[in-house]
Amino acid sequence: MKYTVFCSGSKGNCTLIETEKVKVLLDCGHTRRYLTQSFHNAGLHYNQVDAVLITHNHIDHVSQLKLFHDKPVFAPHVLDQREDTIVLEPFDWITLGDLEIYAFPLSHDAQETYGYLIRHLEETLVYITDTGYLRETDFEMLKNATYYIFESNHDVELLMATTRPYPIKKRILSVNGHLSNTDSAQYLTQLIGLKTKSILLAHLSSEANTERHALETLIETFETSKVQIQPDLIIQCAKQNEPVTGGSQ
Repeated sequence: MKYTVFCSGSKGNCTLIETEKVKVLLDCGHTRRYLTQSFHNAGLHYNQVDAVLITHNHIDHVSQLKLFHDKPVFAPHVLDQREDTIVLEPFDWITLGDLEIYAFPLSHDAQETYGYLIRHLEETLVYITDTGYLRETDFEMLKNATYYIFESNHDVELLMATTRPYPIKKRILSVNGHLSNTDSAQYLTQLIGLKTKSILLAHLSSEANTERHALETLIETFETSKVQIQPDLIIQCAKQNEPVTGGSQ
């Protein structure tokens, strides 16, 4: 299983999951030009996508849904742009090609928001962005995945120092907002295991975070918690306008 995060952040979110049998897109936000060019740079055409999974209906996750008008679209609810949305119920398992995909609810200020657990043979990928917290009842299912694409949205001090209105800051910090670097690190400390090969921190705020802040917080939390990790564990950050690849190449 290979993944390519074409973009991650407030301007757009889009991740491609590939196996020998299927290509599945997680969200399809950003500009048409950026996404088509990203597919081209990856040696693909967007028409090669077999299906689209949507986490929620915010514009930075669905703005280019029209590009995939002839593809099956799975989402937590019927999308405005697609009356033929295939609605996933919470805790549904679906099979797409040789992928098994599990949908689980997150906490965000959208109609409904899902994270996805994706299995391929012996590998598992956990995809979580846009949530204010994780439910402990989901931990067992999400533990010891091979790959994590995991929200680390903001540094609290940097967020409070921005010129954003206080109600927006309050929303981001709420249980219906986004995970801070500290939240993300604490959750990952409880989730990762010896099977974990890579962590990609996602949806970093361009105003209230930096890659250095996100990575340092995670590594310091791992060291403090004395969590056991593989010596060759890959930890990096997704980017807003630059693809990042991972998984089995």
